[in-house]
Amino acid sequence: MNRSTKAALALTVSAGLALTACGGPKPTPGDKSGAKSDAYAPVTVGKGYATKGGNINVLMSSDFQTLDPGNSNYVQTANVGQLYYRTLTMAKETAGRPPTIVPDLATDLGKASADGLTWTYTLKKGLKFEDGTPITSKAIKYGVERTYARDVYTQAPQELNSALADDGYKGPYAGGDFKAIDTPDDHTVVFHLKQPFAEFPALVSRSNTAPVPKDKDTKLDYTNHPVSSGPYKIKSYDRGRSMKLVRNDRWDPATDPNRPALPDTFTFTLSTAQATISQQLLADSDPTAITLDSNGGLQASDAAKLNDPKVKKRTAAGLLGCTDVLNFNTETIKDPDVRKAMALSIDRGSIQVQYGGARFGKVAQSYINPAQRGYVAQHTDLDPAGKPKLDEARKLLKGKKVPKKLVYGYADTNARYKNVGTVLQQNFKKLGIDLQLRPIPAANYYTVLAGDQMPDIARSGWCGGADSGSVRTTVDPNVGPSLDGKTYGFSNIPRFHDPKIARDMYKLRGTNGTSEELGKKWATLFDRTMQAYPLVPLVRSYTSSVVGSKVRGAQMGYFFGAIDLSIVGAEH
Repeated sequence: MNRSTKAALALTVSAGLALTACGGPKPTPGDKSGAKSDAYAPVTVGKGYATKGGNINVLMSSDFQTLDPGNSNYVQTANVGQLYYRTLTMAKETAGRPPTIVPDLATDLGKASADGLTWTYTLKKGLKFEDGTPITSKAIKYGVERTYARDVYTQAPQELNSALADDGYKGPYAGGDFKAIDTPDDHTVVFHLKQPFAEFPALVSRSNTAPVPKDKDTKLDYTNHPVSSGPYKIKSYDRGRSMKLVRNDRWDPATDPNRPALPDTFTFTLSTAQATISQQLLADSDPTAITLDSNGGLQASDAAKLNDPKVKKRTAAGLLGCTDVLNFNTETIKDPDVRKAMALSIDRGSIQVQYGGARFGKVAQSYINPAQRGYVAQHTDLDPAGKPKLDEARKLLKGKKVPKKLVYGYADTNARYKNVGTVLQQNFKKLGIDLQLRPIPAANYYTVLAGDQMPDIARSGWCGGADSGSVRTTVDPNVGPSLDGKTYGFSNIPRFHDPKIARDMYKLRGTNGTSEELGKKWATLFDRTMQAYPLVPLVRSYTSSVVGSKVRGAQMGYFFGAIDLSIVGAEH
């Protein structure tokens, strides 16, 4: 999906059911003692709980960027969004593994034409919005149409749009008919693609296909109360302070086997300092609390407390599809050799420490990983343990014009990201580069990175795109070209554009084949791209998220990077 400030979710169980870690006890990640086992195996708290009722309190350090499904390219919003909207298909999470795409509003995963250029979906019967009006194919089409109004919705997800045939459409407010989707009747949606797309069922799991009633569209104000098609609806929302979700009595569970909808309510506090969140969760001061903040809101100084047996039994954990990287702005740091030298000089092991150490993730060698379909071996001169190669870096810079000053931008809500900048300052100083640190308000972070204020270096995260099991949906958004292939793409933060690679990626977009077959070609192109070092992989996240003692079904979402809200419950 998308960029991430990474977030989490919630759950429930019967009285007397003990909290358990699925698969038995696990050694602490990074701990060399104890039985040999996968230190990064998933751990679920209160697995199997199925009792309805109670409340989950979600503690967050900042408000959502948006709640509008048509303006959201963030995993945190997608996580809470699955409570109040549904899509044609859904990414169903399994701890520690890429999610499975399953039908949601649609009866199946869609039917493709022989040439792969048309996909047809049939809606289930009995679907209704929160006000009782039927959910029709026209509401699905309108939801997609809104995401084309890029002058209004600056963070609208574009993966689905880039695959559809009508590139000239400018959204429903500009007039004209959207020819890429047909709605021959109230229950049928037909998509027309510009080229085959093997992962298309995953594309329609994105928030683009959340139905929006045209007569309730209030444009940017729609974020204040998106009309529910899911098991919950918004009762109150005080931006920057709090939000409450209650049950949507028009939701029919018979049409939705994917969401058990256990709690009666979800309450969100939206301005709690991360250090306070960490303290409250560790102390169990609210037994129904969870957080969606990255790394479970835990501060590096609190990591040792996870060894406390009372805390350990309340800790959900799992290896995520999320990887953090440093993006080099290739428009300001133009020389690939300079970028490579900078990459080699970085002490990624020290950066891993800033993330909390091995407990919180592995040093990554690539944005893609062997669990993804079509993976082929990637080549890099980065040290697998994250150690800097300063001598090699200095050799590369001989005779080169080395920038004297550069700017590193970081989201201002998380001390970890500032500390990463401090490590980089020390590393780059050895190359004669003065690195300045620039805080960016978290609420505007990715908007800044997408605009003309993009710093020279910036951290970002990616949790696998629309289909986190697919190589393509990581490679194409992050380093791929624009829709016409002439410049860099929307989510391409480093602004990387090599004409030859862009041409090959653009051509590959139009190639038919299986996800596995095409994935190998995308992975090969990514390997070529990385020889120019537009970005530096840092850490693939292993997240531990402490939950309250009455929280059940707490599972780390591989894609969401946090507790999966769709299955969480609360003992009461």
